[in-house]
Amino acid sequence: MDTREILEKVKTGEISVEDAESYFRREPFEEMEYAKLDTHRKTRSGFPEVIYCSGKSDEHFLHIFGRLYEEEGEVFGTRASAHQYELVKEQYPLAQYDPLSKIIKIEKEGKKREGCIAVCTAGTADIPVAEEAAQTAEYFGSHVERIYDVGVAGIHRLFSRLEIIQKANCIVAVAGMEGALASVLGGLVDKPVIAVPTSVGYGANFGGLSALLTMINSCSNGIAVVNIDNGYGAGYIATQINRMGCRKIL
Repeated sequence: MDTREILEKVKTGEISVEDAESYFRREPFEEMEYAKLDTHRKTRSGFPEVIYCSGKSDEHFLHIFGRLYEEEGEVFGTRASAHQYELVKEQYPLAQYDPLSKIIKIEKEGKKREGCIAVCTAGTADIPVAEEAAQTAEYFGSHVERIYDVGVAGIHRLFSRLEIIQKANCIVAVAGMEGALASVLGGLVDKPVIAVPTSVGYGANFGGLSALLTMINSCSNGIAVVNIDNGYGAGYIATQINRMGCRKIL
């Protein structure tokens, strides 16, 4: 629970003042020997801790997943395997898994999504990374418009969706190969563009390095670049920008 939720529960009599006081006196993290859950993160930053699932032992993953779910009433993990989903769904039937983006989550029903983030890909091979970005932003409360397969090899496809893109508070441009999509978008919009290089491409792509260098060296203004295949990082930053845009409107 975050601070506001606790105070609302005190106001309605769902929890006592003593219970609320006990909650606020707790350490801002939970010691689990092999992990320290940052239970105070949402209060500090507005975003709860999520799980990077890859590389975790089955026991550690299950315990962390369960504790975060108990703490927040929802939980979100990236780079999860089908095996990890099989482990989770036995104990948490509400868990959902997307094999494309490798996201595993339990999400609160009726969540309000505000503003607009446009997530664009150059090609269909970039969609797994784009989905990681889009679903991250949606989990954190942003409305997302998906605009896929609009790369520079057929630039007219991008122009057909330009009106929607220009209305967004932020644009995420996901591209492999030479990564030119971010530069094109940067020259067409007045909002920040978050460029995500992907490892899609042939040998001289160097696992996404060519796209990364193109994006970093772009002559278009207003472009920021995250790491190769880092859809989660792009979705997080895009949500921060989107929230600022929504507050400005309000």
